[in-house]
Amino acid sequence: MTDTTSEAALDKTFDPAAIEARWYAHWEQNGLFRPERPDAAPFTIVNPPPNVTGSLHIGHALDNTLQDVVIRYERLRGKDALWVVGTDHAGIATQMVVERQLEAKQDKRTNYTREQFVEKVWEWKAESGGTITGQLRRLGCSMDWSREQFTMDPHFTRAVVKVFVDLYNQGLIYRDKRLVNWDPKLKTAISDLEVETREINGSFWHFKYPLSDGSGHIMVATTRPETMLADMAVAVNPADERYRPLLERGATVTLPITGREIPIVADEHADPELGSGAVKITPGHDFNDFEVGKRAGFKAADMLNMLDAEAKVCQTADGLIPHEFIGMDRFEARRRVVELLDADGLLEKVEDRVIQTPYGDRGGVVIEPWLTDQWYVDAATLAQPAIQAVRSGEIEIVPKTWEKTFFNWMENIQPWCVSRQLWWGHRIPAWFAEDGQIFVAETEDAAQALAGNKKLTRDEDVLDTWFSSALWPFATLGWPDQDAPLLAKHYPNDLLVSGFDILFFWDARMAMQGIHFMKDVPWKRLYLHGLVRAADGQKMSKSKGNVVDPLGLIDQYGADALRFFMTAMESQGRDVKMDEKRVEGYRNFATKLWNAARFCQANGIGASTSLAAPAATSAVNRWIVGEVVETVAALDKAMADLRFDAAANAIYHFVWNQFCDWYIELIKGAFDDETKAVAGWVLDQILVMLHPFMPFVTEELWSKMGAREHALIVAQWPAPEAAVDAEAKAEVEWLIALIGNLRAAKAELGIAPGARLTAYLAAPSEATRAIIGRNAVAVDRLARLDAIRFEAAPAGPAMQVGAGDAMLAIPLEGVIDIAAEKARLEKAHTTALKERDSLAKRLENPAFAQKAKPEAVEKARADHAAHAAEAERLAAALARLG
Repeated sequence: MTDTTSEAALDKTFDPAAIEARWYAHWEQNGLFRPERPDAAPFTIVNPPPNVTGSLHIGHALDNTLQDVVIRYERLRGKDALWVVGTDHAGIATQMVVERQLEAKQDKRTNYTREQFVEKVWEWKAESGGTITGQLRRLGCSMDWSREQFTMDPHFTRAVVKVFVDLYNQGLIYRDKRLVNWDPKLKTAISDLEVETREINGSFWHFKYPLSDGSGHIMVATTRPETMLADMAVAVNPADERYRPLLERGATVTLPITGREIPIVADEHADPELGSGAVKITPGHDFNDFEVGKRAGFKAADMLNMLDAEAKVCQTADGLIPHEFIGMDRFEARRRVVELLDADGLLEKVEDRVIQTPYGDRGGVVIEPWLTDQWYVDAATLAQPAIQAVRSGEIEIVPKTWEKTFFNWMENIQPWCVSRQLWWGHRIPAWFAEDGQIFVAETEDAAQALAGNKKLTRDEDVLDTWFSSALWPFATLGWPDQDAPLLAKHYPNDLLVSGFDILFFWDARMAMQGIHFMKDVPWKRLYLHGLVRAADGQKMSKSKGNVVDPLGLIDQYGADALRFFMTAMESQGRDVKMDEKRVEGYRNFATKLWNAARFCQANGIGASTSLAAPAATSAVNRWIVGEVVETVAALDKAMADLRFDAAANAIYHFVWNQFCDWYIELIKGAFDDETKAVAGWVLDQILVMLHPFMPFVTEELWSKMGAREHALIVAQWPAPEAAVDAEAKAEVEWLIALIGNLRAAKAELGIAPGARLTAYLAAPSEATRAIIGRNAVAVDRLARLDAIRFEAAPAGPAMQVGAGDAMLAIPLEGVIDIAAEKARLEKAHTTALKERDSLAKRLENPAFAQKAKPEAVEKARADHAAHAAEAERLAAALARLG
């Protein structure tokens, strides 16, 4: 494709809003996110599919910025770069959105058939389900929108059904009665990720359970007294001598209220050091108790259940719960149980306690562990090849420190509950016969064929959304069609970028399913980034009011500034602290580049026609070509190592320091043909290298600096075909050191920047003498030195300025009031030392470190470092005065 842009005068000011929407539309409409490159080496990433109900939050901004940096970089390197994009159908979240809309109209889901409600969900998706995809475009994400996926698309559903049926036929999916996280409001099982733990002020009740033989009682304590209605045992530690006689004689307890006789069992779960050392066991309503119950010999089918789907008391299988409790809310039942035990003299004491309480993040009510029939995946079997893939290096986890966590979880993985009691989602392909037989098949006809003439009823449940998203790396490429054009070329993917918080919910499950069905890993590398936290390091939450809206930051500073902030702050998995001043600083960085391009344009410097570096003879031109060579190498290494911060740092310092601050300064007034060619080429290399991080401003500058055959997004990554010129590097760095150090010394001593001075350098080396000789014009113009005399300085006060192997002396007699300046510096130095030492004393005090807020300690450390640096600077200034 030919881009017909040509040189056009740049606006005086850089305005991100004016260019972002225009360039994004150009890229997308011209198919530039995935240009036609059939013979190129593939590079593939898949985005973690955001919920179709979602809006762009700051975590999305980090995650997707990192992916876009990688995909733009690989596209510039000539790869057939595919970034698969799509959204997740988000079962619970989406069903809730639509149900809320119905409630607003005094309507409800149960007024419709399942099919009618699902149709309403599809209508909602068509109208409102594209919010986040539009926001990803605003961030600049160069995804292949032409192949946008949805986890409920027909082709994806076909893959999901096939996986379920195949795993079932292989014995890796089964139906079982186990405890799940049950949301009584939504009336469905939910995953651990959808459970949030809150600290709630509650109570710890101590009860006496009478021994059945009348010989006394055993003390138990609980935060959930209502569950005693379904207690099946009391556990004590086998090593606890206090209870050995009870265990030896097979003592039992007769439960108050129900009169149920239950055994006292030995189990390591009971801690002799906690309370009485005895623990009530309700296997049907507590995850730990479920495991104790199994060890005690209770089958899941025999474990007592005392709650219905709405968390109201129902009758247990043994029929022993008094009638007054039936239909009672769980918390009302709690109050009544305590009341009855207290009346019978069995309540020993009540302690106030802060209790870690599980809540459903969407339903907003307390979660109940609930014993129910669900579908499970044999995750322990599927996990083994994934564990081996990480151990062997087939999958590289970056940073490597996450490997230990991965192995620990995978080696202790529990069965994965994949059924949900919802209407929206992938319907489980299972049919039940009246005799209890289950028939699993891809279609109802196939299930009927298996069942013969038996009447079948389809399972009402749908699959957990993590089940379908686990297929994302291969189902998005056309699987199960083995001859799908993209599948062979783009599977396995090259990289997955993910937050560490979904390592097990999504990443590990992709590894398991990918290896099982594709016989190869889903991706070669897994990069886990941290969280974006508030400026004070706290986790962002709506309740704290510290959530940052990325779209607001884009409105204020532009997408490029936000993207560069995210990249520069991402340091291999460490959490990113939000800092709006730094985002503003990167907006200033884009403005500085804009102004440098305007300066070039105004001086006849335009687009380069060469991929390789132009011929250069002057030291400054040879130096800047070498700086490009070094920056390209630094960028390539950082990207290979997935060191996003190092990559951003390399290009930032090259643009700001070497190019804008020094090269442009050094070439001012010397625009010969060579310099114009080199400067234009260097600016082009900058635009290409910076493009993955700041795509909008770089594309705009690229288009305005001259006629181009193509847009920057599909340009070629720098190939300077040049080397670092050590002689030119040494010469220019000497010059930069002289000018920089002299300017700093003037500032320290209160000398006006434009003041012209004379320097003395006795016995310079031949190399230094030659550098000074060749750069007399720059020394005069930029260092503001009338001359550098190769002789000893006259007697009297002088400041010393170093450059390379030279130490220049610059007389100060008549330039400043030496005595007054010395007094000013000494006073400031004393103050800085006093502040430094005071802060050091505070930081050394253990009480301050323990009692002060973390942000106060951090501020004290920063202030101490600042005052220490100031004291050093002032000491150096005093030393200059002699």
